[in-house]
Amino acid sequence: MEISLIRHGRSKHKTGKAILLSELVNWNENYDESGILMEDSYPKKTLETVKHSRLVLTSDLKRAKESARILIHNPEKSIISLSLFREAELPKITTKLFTIALSPKIWALVLRILWIFGVSNKCESYKEAKKRADEACDVLQRHAKIYTSVTLVGHGFFNSLIARKLRKKGWLGKKRPDSRHWGCSTYCYYDK
Repeated sequence: MEISLIRHGRSKHKTGKAILLSELVNWNENYDESGILMEDSYPKKTLETVKHSRLVLTSDLKRAKESARILIHNPEKSIISLSLFREAELPKITTKLFTIALSPKIWALVLRILWIFGVSNKCESYKEAKKRADEACDVLQRHAKIYTSVTLVGHGFFNSLIARKLRKKGWLGKKRPDSRHWGCSTYCYYDK
């Protein structure tokens, strides 16, 4: 059995401009609503994985669904989109106390570190996200038993949580999945 984890394509939402922490909630909402950029080409391994996969799943966020649609050249192949596979949220901190402007990537890194250490203001906690990743892993395994080869087009951080759970359950593959946009990592399970 095989489960492949693919990170969605690059967002159309611009990431470069420095913003205040209080602006990050709106920035994240716009990021979630934006589509993805079309590329001149896509990684061959990723395209081959999707082509040979018997089932494709995605999160219900626009960038994951659009990415899957681009990778699938067969319009008859169905896609199952579930909120279970959404990216782990960042804490929503709207304070205006911090008057420093940083790039959204830096703010996201700071908030992700705070989140891992227990700050989960208005979002699921790290513990809850790991539990959801365990549920996502179970769903993927059930589908893999039926379809043999399944692919999830998801998100960088949540894919890494799923990969960790897969490895704990005996699946073989990279310790950390490819986190580049369009990156693909495959995990295999061999019955004993």
